[in-house]
Amino acid sequence: MADFMVRFLICNVLICGIIGILLLMKRIFKNSLSNRMQYNLWFLLMGILAVPFLPFRLFKAWEIFLWLKNLTSFPVPKAAANINLASHSNIVGSKNRMEDFTLSVNREAPSIIIYLLLALWIFGMFIMLLLAIRSVLRLSTLKKSALPLQSQKVQKLYQRCLKDIGISKNIPVYSTAYLKSPVMVGFCKPCIYLPIHLISDDNETDIRYMLLHELQHYKHKDGIASYLMSLAGIVYWFNPLVWYAQKEMRNEREIACDTSVLNLLDTDDYAAYGNTLINFAEKISLTPVPFASGISGNMKQMKRRIVNITSYETPTLRKKLKSAAAFLLTSVLLLGLSPFVSTYAAEETHYHWNTASQNFSEINHLRDYFGKYEGSFVLYDLKGDIWKIYDMERATLQVAPNSTYKIYDALFGLENGIITPENSLIEWNGNSYPFEAWNRNQTLLSAMEASVNWYFQAIDEQLGASQVQKYLHEIGYGNEDLSGDFSSYWLESSLKISPIEQVELLTKLQNNSLGFALKNVKAVKDAIHISSSDFGNLYGKTGTGRVNGKDINGWFIGFVEKTDNTYFFATNLHAANHADGNAASKITMSILSDMNIWE
Repeated sequence: MADFMVRFLICNVLICGIIGILLLMKRIFKNSLSNRMQYNLWFLLMGILAVPFLPFRLFKAWEIFLWLKNLTSFPVPKAAANINLASHSNIVGSKNRMEDFTLSVNREAPSIIIYLLLALWIFGMFIMLLLAIRSVLRLSTLKKSALPLQSQKVQKLYQRCLKDIGISKNIPVYSTAYLKSPVMVGFCKPCIYLPIHLISDDNETDIRYMLLHELQHYKHKDGIASYLMSLAGIVYWFNPLVWYAQKEMRNEREIACDTSVLNLLDTDDYAAYGNTLINFAEKISLTPVPFASGISGNMKQMKRRIVNITSYETPTLRKKLKSAAAFLLTSVLLLGLSPFVSTYAAEETHYHWNTASQNFSEINHLRDYFGKYEGSFVLYDLKGDIWKIYDMERATLQVAPNSTYKIYDALFGLENGIITPENSLIEWNGNSYPFEAWNRNQTLLSAMEASVNWYFQAIDEQLGASQVQKYLHEIGYGNEDLSGDFSSYWLESSLKISPIEQVELLTKLQNNSLGFALKNVKAVKDAIHISSSDFGNLYGKTGTGRVNGKDINGWFIGFVEKTDNTYFFATNLHAANHADGNAASKITMSILSDMNIWE
């Protein structure tokens, strides 16, 4: 939650920038956008304010900017004095032994200031919620004090107004002494409340204009805006620009309603409608409840509305088209920026696996194999088209792939010709690494065996971020998120994948349905080949996620290739420490042995 608070605060800086851009675009297109379109743009902002709390990206707009990363080459990381290191053997006793050398990722614990800010934010929301509840209670008092409209004259006038606007629903109208100006309250069951003084004045013209205005609020579903603004005010209570945006949205809502009323009136009646607002300016007060929409406003807002009325002209087709074009252009710009404010509020993201189309069973009796670890095991029987899964919740949980990703990074390099099956040599750059196996020239086989980070980073460097992103999207690798540091996006960073997705990709790799050249697929398979026996051939790759010197994320993925069938598997472990690829491989081999798949 503390991490979310940090990201949320950064998002608010971005939101302030987006509000500034929105205000700038509204100013640029002031003469093109209609009043209704100017108001509708605020709904885009309301949507953007919800983006930080979505557990997914609407779309990956940041991909457009990935080419910027190609302008500079990333440095191959050197061993630093403060880096914690770990070496994990893959499968003890196997003929082709692979080492999973892992560098630790250092993360600082959130400071006390972050926790204080988090507490302050929650406390502020609580206070705002109390104020909203108080307003609801005031609304309840309003309803109790109101009486059904008694005046037959006003009732007939009201029916004519409904007909003029084209509303078939008969919205209840009440009179009350609690208000100074008319309001409409409610979304599912809307009601109009008229102040008694307005009815007693017996000015048919004024009452008609007031009713037309309130009915326009109903017609355009402005009740939704009232609830959205109230919710945004609670969550973003600390952001002054959000409050300013809400104020402008309320102002433009009234101006848009005024315009809708003017569209119903003759040109000669515009002045009369404006005079109605002026005559009521001293009587009108701000709407007393946040969930209501009315004709109210302060004197400054009234001035804006009067200016709008005096300058209003019936829109031509050309003006409507210009307004639509300006609205579309501004919308595209704002929506393109919206993914940048995503904080991934949900700390855990799950793969949405379509269980309805799969033949699977849960094998919960495997608990004893995992011991102290939280984790999952996924097995897919290709011939029988049967899935067996231990802990479905964690089997769909997307986590960092760590070194298991090197299977596909190697494929990308082979497919792009950076390395070839015949010549996969990449020369050591001379930097001193903490593992002796890294300090020499590497081929694909040796780099995969020793899990040499710099080898695969060199492949990425030549591929470029945009090409890697393209490949990730083409094969559908996990969340396809390359937004982390380009030298370590697969090491406890942005790129994440679930055990089920790992098995699905291995199945496609084996069936050659990913679209890669057969010789490249064979080269990778040879590089991850572990052992041969009477049972067949075992292929696999470990991965370890090490943070602050502790192994928190262990992987072992692969498949057993028999003469008559192939079994694909993925094991993932989580713990505060000692959850590494070695532990995952031991658990996997025990399960496969007991299932008589591999000895």
